[in-house]
Amino acid sequence: MRYQISGKQIDIGEALQTHVKAEFGELVEKYQQRPTDAVVIFSRDAHNFVCEATLHLSTGLNAQARAQAAEIYAAFESCREKLDKQLRRYKRRLKDHHRDRPTPVEFAGASSYILASDDEISATEPESLQPIIIAEMELKIPSLSAGEAVMQMELAHAPVLIFRNERHGGLNVVYRREDGNIGWVDPQT
Repeated sequence: MRYQISGKQIDIGEALQTHVKAEFGELVEKYQQRPTDAVVIFSRDAHNFVCEATLHLSTGLNAQARAQAAEIYAAFESCREKLDKQLRRYKRRLKDHHRDRPTPVEFAGASSYILASDDEISATEPESLQPIIIAEMELKIPSLSAGEAVMQMELAHAPVLIFRNERHGGLNVVYRREDGNIGWVDPQT
């Protein structure tokens, strides 16, 4: 597993890095996951230390957690406990679905664009009605069941997730509604 442990405007000592690697090793071993890499970033917020951690698993799941405390080790421990809870829920849901995934999630490539907002566009009428593209990125679209898509969206704390439905191969969207429920868009092919 690859580790990327860094600090924003603070120095991260070797002892803390060793502690983070050991704790993450135990966490991953406990749930028998196959992680690819872990990113841990420490920073300061006034008098508190902040720890943000992201754990990438080979199944396509990205578990994320953020915690803060007065001491840097306490911030990391709180963040690790949140990741532990997410992985426990993830494993429980996999058992509940009675589904073993022997192979990692397949991904398809797609382009993602960021368009200029109305504030960035001049007040005059543009010559063409084409939107102004600020950035273009590559996006990976996983091939999942609807239940797995909802689970990954919740664990990643994302408002929306686009996925390829394993049943029929079409593109689907799950999203969090304003009332707190989950919406699922499954266009007819």
